[in-house]
Amino acid sequence: MGKFNEIIQANVPTLVDFHATWCGPCKMMSPVLDEFKKQYGDKVRVLKIDIDKNPAIADQFKVRGVPTLLLFKNGKLLWRESGAFPLATLKQKVGGFL
Repeated sequence: MGKFNEIIQANVPTLVDFHATWCGPCKMMSPVLDEFKKQYGDKVRVLKIDIDKNPAIADQFKVRGVPTLLLFKNGKLLWRESGAFPLATLKQKVGGFL
């Protein structure tokens, strides 16, 4: 958990994807997040957290459903939403923070 907290404290915005291997919508979000990262490059870090392997982190942020996306910068939560989105919607929701 220390490494996770260190990452979200960074000045670079970090988009955290809480997901699970058994989750269908999570599988749909994976290529969307990959493309998002490709388009924004160094302006954002994308971090994927498997809730089954990291239950303490999921509990810390009260993640109850997957996928849940959280955007942090300097340790501050800027945006949070659950569900799967197309790339255009994700860019619209998060782009203003980057």
